[in-house]
Amino acid sequence: DGSKRLVDPPEVQLKNAIIDAGLEPPSEIILDGKIHRFKSGSKGRGGYGDKSGWYIGFGDGVCAGKFGDWRFGVEHKWIADIGRDLTPHEKITFTRRMEEARQAREAAEKLMRDNVSDVVNKIWSEAAEATEDHPYLVKKKIQPNGARVTGDGRLIVPLFNSDGEMTTVQYIDSDGGKLYHPGGKTGGSLWRIGSNQDAHIYVAEGYATAATIAETSGVACYVAYSASNIPNVVGQLRERFGASQRIIIVADHDSSGVGKSYADQASAKYGATVIIPPDEGDANDYLLAGNDLSALLEPPEIKLDWLVDGNEFTTKPAPISWYIKNWLQNKSLMMVHGPSGSGKTFLVLDWCLRMAAIEMDNRDWCGNRTKDLPIVYLAGEGHYGLRARVAAWMQNFGVDKIKFWMSKTGTDLNSSEGLVKVIDNVRALPETPKVIVVDTLHRFLAGDENSAQDAKTMLDACALLMQEFDCTVVLVHHTGVSDEAQHRARGSSAWRGALDIEVSVKPSKNGGPIEVIQRKMKDAEMQDSLFFDLKKVDISGWRDEDNDQVSSVVLESANKPIKMDKKVSKIEEKRRRFERAWHHSHRSRDDQNRPYVARSALLEFQINELGFTEGTARKELQPSTGTMIGMLLDADYIEKYERGWSAKSASLIIDFGGSD
Repeated sequence: DGSKRLVDPPEVQLKNAIIDAGLEPPSEIILDGKIHRFKSGSKGRGGYGDKSGWYIGFGDGVCAGKFGDWRFGVEHKWIADIGRDLTPHEKITFTRRMEEARQAREAAEKLMRDNVSDVVNKIWSEAAEATEDHPYLVKKKIQPNGARVTGDGRLIVPLFNSDGEMTTVQYIDSDGGKLYHPGGKTGGSLWRIGSNQDAHIYVAEGYATAATIAETSGVACYVAYSASNIPNVVGQLRERFGASQRIIIVADHDSSGVGKSYADQASAKYGATVIIPPDEGDANDYLLAGNDLSALLEPPEIKLDWLVDGNEFTTKPAPISWYIKNWLQNKSLMMVHGPSGSGKTFLVLDWCLRMAAIEMDNRDWCGNRTKDLPIVYLAGEGHYGLRARVAAWMQNFGVDKIKFWMSKTGTDLNSSEGLVKVIDNVRALPETPKVIVVDTLHRFLAGDENSAQDAKTMLDACALLMQEFDCTVVLVHHTGVSDEAQHRARGSSAWRGALDIEVSVKPSKNGGPIEVIQRKMKDAEMQDSLFFDLKKVDISGWRDEDNDQVSSVVLESANKPIKMDKKVSKIEEKRRRFERAWHHSHRSRDDQNRPYVARSALLEFQINELGFTEGTARKELQPSTGTMIGMLLDADYIEKYERGWSAKSASLIIDFGGSD
C-alpha cells in the first residue's frame, strides 16, 4: 500500500543485530526455533575458541528470537523489522516467543554446564598438587593452599556451588593471567582457603588475596573470584552460618571503586563488616609493600551503643524532619501510585521542582513548608515529554535554574550492575541529592513486581541508596486494572509493608480535578485529600516540526468536586479512556486537526496498558449499547473517521506533553 518500508531478510537482520552487539556472527542463520551455538569472537578477548555464542530464532509469523554469549553473560532480544508497526496480536506472540526462547536457552545452558562440571571434575582429579616453588606462588609469596597444576604448568583453583559441586575451574599462568574453563558457571560459586571459622570468616575477590588473608590471620577466607560475585557469596555464607557468624569482606581498593561498591552492597544486605586497604591494590599488594596486614585484618570492635536506655530515649525529642511538611519526610521510602494517565508524574515533578528550584518566591506546596534540596530523577520513559513538563513548570513559576538531574534511560536497579551504575553516577554529582525518584518502578525492576522475592531485592536496593546518600527514595508505580485495585499499588503486598509513606493519585472523573490521597503515613497524622486541575502552559520558544506550539500542563490547586450521577460518571470514564489511548498512541489528528485514535491503537492500549483480554477489548470497540465506542458515539463526544474515531472537539483532550 506504499506505507510499508523495504527491509532486509530476517536472517540478515539477526546477523546484523549480533554484529551490533559486539559479537562475531555465525556464517549461517537458521530460524527453526532451536538453540544454535557459534564462535562469537571470544577468542580475541578471552583466549578461547569454543562456541560460547548462541542464538534461537523463530521463522514463522513475525520472525523473532534471542541471542547472546554464555561466557560474558550477554543476552539480547530480537524481532525482525517487517516494514510496518506490529499489531497487538503480533506483540502478544512476540512476548510468548521470548518466553519460549528463555526456556530453551536455560535448558541448553544447564546441559552445557552439566557437561562442563563432568569435564572439570576429571581435570581436577587428574591434576597434580601444586608446589610452593610455582612461579606465581613465589611472586605472590603464598602457599599452594590446595591448588593444583596442569600439564602445561598453569595453576588450577576450583569453584564450587552452594551444594559443594564443582562448577568450573580457574587457570592461572605464571604471570597472573586468569581464565575460566569455558562454559562453566561462575556466578554464586566460591572456594574456601583455611579451616578456622570459629570467631569470624573473611571473603575476598581473588585466589592470591584470599590465600594471603588466610595465611596471615589463621582464619578461613572464601574466594569470590570477582567483585560482582561478593554479594552472592556473602548471601550464601549468611544462609549457611546464620546471623551470629561474623563475616568480614576484604575488598580490593581499585581506582574505579567497584570493589568497595559491591562489598557495601553485600554489607547492607546481609550484615557484614567491610575492610579495604588504605592504598590502591588488594590485601596481597598491601602485604608485599611492607605494610602490617595483620593490623589491617584485625576485626573492628563492635560498638555497643545500638540499644538505647528507654528513660534516656524519651527525654530526647526527635521530631520528624520534613522535606514537604506533612507529605514528604527525610530518609523515608515513599510510593506514589495511580493508573496510567492519572497525573502521578505531574504530582511528583511538582514536588521535586519546588525543592530543586534555586530561587523561587514561594516554594511552599499547598501551604506546606517545602525545603530547598537537590533532586535526582531516575526516568525510565517519556524523556521528551518530561523535558516539556519541566520546562512548562519552570516557565509557569518563573524559575530559571534548578538543582535537578535526570537519567537518560532506565536500568535494572535491583541488579548489581544497575545499582552500581546509579551509585557511581550520583556520587559524581556536584551535590548529594536528598530525594531520589524512581519513575516508574517497573522500568527499573528486573523480575516480576508480583514476586515477593523480586520486590525484596528492589527494596534492598532502595535501602542501600537511602543509606549511601542519606536521602529519601520515592517510587512511582501503577495501580491494578480492576476498580477495586485503584487504591493500592500493583504487584506484591511486600511493597506496601515496606513503605513509610504511600500516596494515591486518583484520576479525574466527569471532567473534575484529580485527587491526591494519603494511604499510609507511618510516623505522623494522615492528611486530608487534596485536589488539582491540570493547567495548560504554552512553552515559550518550543515549536514542533510543523511549527505548531508545544504545550504541557502543570498542577493547579482545585476545590473538592461535587459528585455526579452514575450515568454521567460512566460516560466520563469511557471518554477518559479514549483520551488516555490518544496520549499513549501517536497523538494523531484528523483533517480538521481534531484528536484521532485508530481502531488498532485503541485495541492495543486496552490490551497492553489496561490488561483487557483481546475479546473484551474488541467488544468495547463495537458501536453497541454500553460499550466504550457506543456510549461515546451516543453522547456525541466522537465520530467515525477513516479507520478509527475523532474527538468532535479538540478541547475534549488536554495535551499532556507526554505519557504518564
